[in-house]
Amino acid sequence: MSITRRQFLQTGAVGGVLGVSQNLFPRWMPRMAFGQAGSRERDVMVVIFNRGGMDGLNAVVPFGEGAGYYDKRPTIAIGEPDGTDNTAINLNDFFGLHPRLRPLKDIYDAGALSIIHGVGSPDPSRSHFEAMEFMERGIPGDKMTATGWVARHLATASWQNNSPFRAVGMGTMLPASLRGEISALAMRSIADFHLGGRQEQLAQVQKTLSGLYRVETPTDILSGQAAQVFNTMSQLEDLANQYYEPEYGAEYPDSEFGRGLRQIAQLIKADMGLEIACVDSGGWDTHDGQGSVDGEMAFLLDDFARGLAAFYADMQDHMSRVTVVSMSEFGRTSSENASGGTDHGRASVMFVMGGASTGGVYADWRGLSPDALDEGDLAVTTDYRDILAELLIKRVKNPLVDQIFPNHTVNLHNIFVE
Repeated sequence: MSITRRQFLQTGAVGGVLGVSQNLFPRWMPRMAFGQAGSRERDVMVVIFNRGGMDGLNAVVPFGEGAGYYDKRPTIAIGEPDGTDNTAINLNDFFGLHPRLRPLKDIYDAGALSIIHGVGSPDPSRSHFEAMEFMERGIPGDKMTATGWVARHLATASWQNNSPFRAVGMGTMLPASLRGEISALAMRSIADFHLGGRQEQLAQVQKTLSGLYRVETPTDILSGQAAQVFNTMSQLEDLANQYYEPEYGAEYPDSEFGRGLRQIAQLIKADMGLEIACVDSGGWDTHDGQGSVDGEMAFLLDDFARGLAAFYADMQDHMSRVTVVSMSEFGRTSSENASGGTDHGRASVMFVMGGASTGGVYADWRGLSPDALDEGDLAVTTDYRDILAELLIKRVKNPLVDQIFPNHTVNLHNIFVE
């Protein structure tokens, strides 16, 4: 490996060097020196993408619709709340949580969970690929723009952050929302982030850094930054076998989603300069065998709820500056199909969790009558970009949403407090 000083500069200093590795982090790390001035005034964003199209009508049940809901779903509907474990959990006498979302009820009661129903993209595509790309780019219907909404946020932010951990996608590929001019990391596992276990490559990177800069006694800003990188790499290597213990009895599910949230919690607590983390929850394409209180969707909701509840408990001392938001590319058909499932629909639900949430259910609800539906499906009455824009304005302190979501007039819905 040969890295010149100019190449080091061109690759974004620390990001360029650390970005070549796949396995640099230990399982747990103490607070590092990457935290940015003023970062305590802004929330860390955790963005969850429920890939496959979450059925919002069974996740957050409009039991108050009566026959308008139940007649469309004779075998998969969730029963009206009656206080038992197999019926909807009453939220406001009209909407109720799926029983497998019970771990979220205490968070909802504490005012730290907001639910937005009838939300989605104005683009009518029911193609997974197109709908996800449009949503992550933040410009529905635009097939030309290559950057994602998160990347544009980072590019327009008024503050600087040179941490290589500024934006992280938990997975093998970088989410479309993070693609742009600001470097972001994609990593499947913190515990596996160490050049694939190849000690000789790590040693070569360290040797290169030592040769490029006077690491022991830096005399200029760039050399000082290189020293910081070098020293951090050494600390992370030394701590590779240490174990992270979630706080307040939090128990993350042993799933890709649960492990992703657990590792995000580690990064936030370590004060590594993290501003945004993206994690996926997949498998929501429930065309057949969706089930009601049991079945494939119930399994997914259980994993989703336990993951969020564990993160909330683990991050109890930090949630005042952390906001979690979830979205899905579209919802499902209002009526079940002949295979006991649902097909690609329109609107779904978003969940917002954190100390800055105003709590409750927000819905510009038009109902499930034929004239209120969009080609037979729940209509999009709230643009998902409004929720993200309000988060950026009020909690992340970036008012330039016209550049992040171009050609969109933002409507604020008071989902967040300032």
